[in-house]
Amino acid sequence: MNQERLYQVLLEPVISEKSTGLGDISQMVLKVLPDANKKEVKAAVETLFKLKVKRVQIANVRGKAKSFGRIQGKQNDWKKAYICLEPGQDFDFHNFEA
Repeated sequence: MNQERLYQVLLEPVISEKSTGLGDISQMVLKVLPDANKKEVKAAVETLFKLKVKRVQIANVRGKAKSFGRIQGKQNDWKKAYICLEPGQDFDFHNFEA
């Protein structure tokens, strides 16, 4: 796989109540490019964070319809990846230095 592509696949961590709870069972949730696939996400996490990945699940998130007075709009669709790490692997975004 292209090394430049691997550096672009992962966008940001998803910080929510559910994703924070998943950290206790060696999982993390990341926002990824809309055209990313499971193999690219797995390779990117293993390359960038030096972790062993057990499984990757990807979910497409539909953007919400929003209105501001009479103006109608829609948030963009995006994709998130649930990354299950091998037993013994742990990652903390707060203490990470790139």
